[in-house]
Amino acid sequence: MTAGFDRYFQIAPCFRDEDARGDRSPGEFYQLDMEMAFATQDDIFAVLEDVLPPIFAKFGTYNVASSAPFRRIAYRDAMETYGSDKPDLRIDLTCKNVTSLFTESEFEALRGQTVKMVPVSDCKLTRKQIDKLLGDCEVQSGSKAYWFKMDENGQLAGGIAKFVTGIQEQLTQALDLKPNTLVLVAAGAAATKSVGVLIKTFGAACEGHMDKERYEFCWIVDFPMYEIGDESGQLEFCHNPFSMPSGGLEVLLKAERGEIDPLTITADQYDLVCNGVELSSGAVRNHDPEIMVKAFELVRLGEEDVKKKFPAMYNAFCYGAPPHAGIAPGVDRMVMLLAGESSIREIIPFPMNKNAQDIMMGAPSTVEQKQLDELHIAIVGDVEED
Repeated sequence: MTAGFDRYFQIAPCFRDEDARGDRSPGEFYQLDMEMAFATQDDIFAVLEDVLPPIFAKFGTYNVASSAPFRRIAYRDAMETYGSDKPDLRIDLTCKNVTSLFTESEFEALRGQTVKMVPVSDCKLTRKQIDKLLGDCEVQSGSKAYWFKMDENGQLAGGIAKFVTGIQEQLTQALDLKPNTLVLVAAGAAATKSVGVLIKTFGAACEGHMDKERYEFCWIVDFPMYEIGDESGQLEFCHNPFSMPSGGLEVLLKAERGEIDPLTITADQYDLVCNGVELSSGAVRNHDPEIMVKAFELVRLGEEDVKKKFPAMYNAFCYGAPPHAGIAPGVDRMVMLLAGESSIREIIPFPMNKNAQDIMMGAPSTVEQKQLDELHIAIVGDVEED
């Protein structure tokens, strides 16, 4: 955008030290990188909402895809309702925060803790099946979850029922409980993460709660600009530090003066989610050096630090750059979804060998220069000869 292009599109190869996850390629992947000058968030949304649904409906394993406009969910609402910023909207389960009912609970695991519950209506799972699924969820989330059920007679039974029967009326009202409803319970600091795993696991396992054969898109918006770091205990960037803060320079100055809590500042950043998979991230870019420096000052980095760490970007923006926004859907994740697979490893046609992975992941201590040379020849040798 700084060079004067009003828009661009590229199929970009990326080499990145990604975490080992089921929806991420190891070491390298491709993305459909696009950006436009003088574009807003709505402009980016309009492009993707026009392009993706017909592609998924025509070429995907399922022939139904949500149409424009995609549902927009604020980040904090997504975490509170679904326990995840990658909700699978094919599942109709949501969570309720019932913390206020357990300040004096006789059950120590819930007493004084954050308590969230997920009601699952018309549940036909046996006790054995419930316990098995809860065990699987514990492995994924790292925290123990509990359960109880309102039986066919409208009485609470099973699991931790004896600890909640005293507040049955309040729970019935808060959760809109009906007979034959299973209630999943998560508590403590990891309650939100646990709820996210519970919803996806039990939603897929309980008949009637997931419409599997469709593509359901949504936008996650209003990401927090800052967070308190787990290790540092200080203010840090939450996601992309180069996103434009909502409210621009004015909101940053208010935070600097102590007029607002910096944790309330949101960014003009967005994720495109499909069937519980983060298909793409994008943002309205922070193109103004003054705003960029101020954003970094809040995390204890001054202008000289920005110049040193990001010299090319800082210098380019000092010459003047138009407002611009972009997004980059991952090709591998799109193919995974189109193929109806849950793991990206099922659609990688030629996975790299160990040596190539070491090189791409930056492990020179274990890879000799000869291997680097061989890989270079293998990748670009033919091109250089031509």
